[in-house]
Amino acid sequence: MKIHEYQAKEILRKFKVAVPDGQVAFTPEEARQVAEELGGGTVVVKAQIHAGGRGKGGGVKLAKNAEEAEKLAREMIGMTLVTHQTGPEGKLVRRVLVEQGLDIERELYAGIVLDRAKSQLVYMVSTEGGVEIEKVAAETPEKILKEWIDPAIGFQPYQARKLAFGLGLSGDQFKNGVKFLTALYNACMTVDASLAEINPLVVTRDGRVLALDAKINIDDNALYRHPDILELRDLDEEEPLEVEASKYNLNYIKLDGDVGCMVNGAGLAMATMDLIKLAGGEPANFLDVGGGANAETVEHGFEIILSDPNVKAVLINIFGGIVRCDRVANGVVEAAKKIGVKVPMIVRLAGTNAEEAAEILDNSGLKFLVANSFEQAAQRVVEALGN
Repeated sequence: MKIHEYQAKEILRKFKVAVPDGQVAFTPEEARQVAEELGGGTVVVKAQIHAGGRGKGGGVKLAKNAEEAEKLAREMIGMTLVTHQTGPEGKLVRRVLVEQGLDIERELYAGIVLDRAKSQLVYMVSTEGGVEIEKVAAETPEKILKEWIDPAIGFQPYQARKLAFGLGLSGDQFKNGVKFLTALYNACMTVDASLAEINPLVVTRDGRVLALDAKINIDDNALYRHPDILELRDLDEEEPLEVEASKYNLNYIKLDGDVGCMVNGAGLAMATMDLIKLAGGEPANFLDVGGGANAETVEHGFEIILSDPNVKAVLINIFGGIVRCDRVANGVVEAAKKIGVKVPMIVRLAGTNAEEAAEILDNSGLKFLVANSFEQAAQRVVEALGN
């Protein structure tokens, strides 16, 4: 689950991770009030959306006083902010973060993420703060320092010192850097963060080390342990179809193609999308209906898939292991008749009672294109599109 920058910083404050003073504002008047409470001097007004690159898109600006902060907030709130992460459609700005201005000496980078190859968290730091870490990795990978964290013992003090030295910190900056890196790790572990990225991590001229920006993603599977964090979810920032799917416990992710996919099992869903691509098509979504798919589940899946106007054909790829194929076939027929599906439907059912399922589809009176193999299913759905 993604959260806003201001929410991430509220969490970090609880764990004594240094962040600039500031508050969220939902109106221009609130922005002015926050700026006045911060002393009336220079402040930063930052648009709050779930996307990076806000500064380049005009979503981060300096205000010299409270009056200018109100003016900037009035321009930002209600605007559609377009960045390299939002796509051309952009995102609507509904709130801004107003923070104190800092006398910055250096901009650094710090991030914690899971290294799936090693099954360990990796702590990454770089002297190239303010730059996308992907760009640094591609152009100057030697500037990224990494420390892997053994889950049995956690993040050790010597690792924090090693990273702080690697960033070129010394004196008070070094002490504050070690403190910051340790506190950030503790925060991530406690809230079950799947990603924590501080970019930039800034060093001020008086030796402080602070998170000028903060991005934290929470592991969805751990949210039951954090009802307070679950309340931070902003549905306005999420894809509407994904929000709808979550109501029915469907694992759905919208993509940019025109082939709707309904599959049981995440691995099979990934393989299905790969084969569609190999056949020359483009998947419109990832949809895992789960091992216990029934008529109701299939119906909701159809509704969500067909709510995407880009979908021109649907591929149903079900392996009958936990669930019987005939049960799924009945669900597909019922859902198709109820919804009135107008696009071509290609069905591949394999496993338990697959032959019975084929008979159900043949006798349904609906025009299903039945595929006998995985590869044939992908080819037929692409042919149905005329590609």
